[in-house]
Amino acid sequence: MEKEIDRKTVVLQEDENVGSVKIADDVVATIARLAANEVEGVAPAVGSNGKPVKKYVRVEVTEGNVVVDLAVVLAYGYNIPATCSKVQAKVKSAVENMTGLTCSDVNIRIAGVKVN
Repeated sequence: MEKEIDRKTVVLQEDENVGSVKIADDVVATIARLAANEVEGVAPAVGSNGKPVKKYVRVEVTEGNVVVDLAVVLAYGYNIPATCSKVQAKVKSAVENMTGLTCSDVNIRIAGVKVN
């Protein structure tokens, strides 16, 4: 539990009567990754063990603002700019709705194309 408390976090809410609510940066990264994977045409980035590859998402949270850097693998045949626009909108919406933080940037790098 002590290790959990020491993770890099940002305060979402603070109330002197009841305490504070904090969220870890890697939780914001997980929200971004899951949102991106919901977009049609995005192939989930998984390692050889079948688990999600976390290194494909990096978030920087400063003063209530989130910048997401995301590497995605797209399914063959999908329009790259259109799919990336959908990913950006989905990630921005998910991060903002779930955390209350402002997501100013969702930067995408195409890490590969997957043929089904």
